[in-house]
Amino acid sequence: MTPGPAAAPDAAVTARYEALVRVSEALGACHDRDTLFRALTRELRRVVSFDFLGVAIYDEAAHTIDPYVLESTGEAIQPPHLTAEESLTYWVVRHQEPAVIPVIDQETRFPQATGYMSRQGMRSACGLPLTTVQRRVGMLLAGSRQPHAYDSEDITFLSLVANQVALAVDDALNYGALQDALVAERERTRNLEASDELLRALLPVLNIREIFPRISEIAATVIPHDHLTLTFHADDGEATVEASSDDRVLLVKRLKLNPVQLEDDTYTIVDDLAATGCPVAEPPDCWERVRQAGFQSMLILRQRVDGQQLSLQFWSKRPWAFSQAQVSVARRILDHVSLAVSHERLAETAREAAEARLKAARLEARVRSLSDELASKGGHGRVVGASPQWQGVLKAATQVAQTDTTVLLEGESGTGKEVVARFVHRASSRDGGPFVALNCAALPEQLLESELFGHERGAFTGAQAAKPGQIELAAGGVLFLDEVSEMSASAQAKFLRVLQEREFQRLGGTRSLKANVRVVAATNRDLKKAMERGDFRADLYYRLKVFDIHLPALRERTDDILPLSEAFLEDIGRLFGRPPAGLTRDAKDALLAYHWPGNVRELRNALERAAILCDGGLITADHLSLSRERSVAAAGAPAPATTNVNDIERDLIRRVLGESGGNKSRAAARLGLSRTQLYVRLRKYQLA
Repeated sequence: MTPGPAAAPDAAVTARYEALVRVSEALGACHDRDTLFRALTRELRRVVSFDFLGVAIYDEAAHTIDPYVLESTGEAIQPPHLTAEESLTYWVVRHQEPAVIPVIDQETRFPQATGYMSRQGMRSACGLPLTTVQRRVGMLLAGSRQPHAYDSEDITFLSLVANQVALAVDDALNYGALQDALVAERERTRNLEASDELLRALLPVLNIREIFPRISEIAATVIPHDHLTLTFHADDGEATVEASSDDRVLLVKRLKLNPVQLEDDTYTIVDDLAATGCPVAEPPDCWERVRQAGFQSMLILRQRVDGQQLSLQFWSKRPWAFSQAQVSVARRILDHVSLAVSHERLAETAREAAEARLKAARLEARVRSLSDELASKGGHGRVVGASPQWQGVLKAATQVAQTDTTVLLEGESGTGKEVVARFVHRASSRDGGPFVALNCAALPEQLLESELFGHERGAFTGAQAAKPGQIELAAGGVLFLDEVSEMSASAQAKFLRVLQEREFQRLGGTRSLKANVRVVAATNRDLKKAMERGDFRADLYYRLKVFDIHLPALRERTDDILPLSEAFLEDIGRLFGRPPAGLTRDAKDALLAYHWPGNVRELRNALERAAILCDGGLITADHLSLSRERSVAAAGAPAPATTNVNDIERDLIRRVLGESGGNKSRAAARLGLSRTQLYVRLRKYQLA
């Protein structure tokens, strides 16, 4: 800056300082950074000679430099991004003194900065610190195309200018921070309002799909989008779109993702679907469908709820529509949606539990109804017992009774398998048909087949006439096969056809007959072991064991011993015509303490014998004769002989037959036996 005549310097100095006042006033009126920088360039050009003007802002907390080009001759070149230590700005800020570079090409201290200045066309420069009482703001840089452009007087004046610029820049930065804070607060308020509105929309709803369009509408006030979807993810990568803001926008309902893509608590932003896309295993044209629908960008958030991962997808028809700054807001929306999904699942679980309780109550009521109905008929068909084990048997029997499924009853001898079979018959749709029982262990092989399948005339010696078998007699009802494990190999093969093809032939016959029966089989042996030994056909085993029910031994359901005893004594009283007076305390204790190897059948026999011995009085433990048997059995020795039950049963059957005039059906009914069971006993005691 070359001085003029003698009087000129004073006038020039005065003009400069008057201009400085104007600069101060102009800069003081600028509150945002961009307006400040424009005013700074305009006002400084009036008082300072420069070809380049720049400002660099120093962030002390982050230790970074942010450079701005305010003026340049020719096209401005973007300043290089340097570390703080590499920059001229940091030297000026740290030393708090001007950095004067008379000839840029000769300066060696700041190679990066001087290289940039040279490319910008500068030959000399001056950097001045921008500092206020509160902080170090940065640096003001003036550059010239002439070497030695700035003398000491210029430096002094520029330092004054820099002080004004520092105050203005600091004010603009504070104003910008305040504006950012206000914007953030408004955004936070808007987000909270949207969040509250989401909660109000979601709280009363148990089906999120119904209000998903409303969720999208509320979310759009804080995250603009064109479509919103909710997807559930399985661990194998299978994904299902559960809800959509517009069902008319059908993208993909199901897709297969790589499980690696399903990491918890992550988000993904796809800025340009047309250029980027996303890897999807199935369907292969997934993203092509998305592009054809017009969507160009998306934001995906994932979260795990109740052990399952779900994701929320924001779709936009504009590229680069989403930013990381929106993720926290989107996360809040996802949190609300996840909470609604969790509530929906809890409600569904509660509803399912209520339905299960209702079904259980109905089942228990059905069991009670059937039990009461059978109990009213008396005899061996009575269903007695309230223990959990026995009620579990009856519930299973009631459930399977409603189908036509084959049932296999397994349990020790005497546990009441025929009672349960009759219960199944009564609870089924075949209750109007016959119940036919056949003991496979009571008949020899040929006679068993004849009884089961029937025979034609002349089928074997003594077959004087054709006779229908038990399968035919049970048509429309239930065929109960007791001790099915004793069925011969030949009978097993023929009966398998009944189960598979629902047809059979009589012995000696050639015509196939239809088997319209439901089969309930029973065994006191381990059929699986018999199958493994080769004694029982595997294919028949699996045909029978479609629905198996295990009957607990009486010693496993001790709560039922006394109720069973009372029921049996009622039956025995009706049979004898002189019921016992009841059970003494020691008799009840003996009944409860006994091991009952013969189960319910043994209990009835013991009570029948005791009823005879007590002669109408109270039954005592001595009448039961169980104590010695129990103690000896516990020691592993055989029980000594007591009153012969077989003799009692034989005498009882003979007496009842006589009283029934030889009518076996009537005698069987009085005895509480089926006709087949009575015939077995008649042969056993040689009373036939």
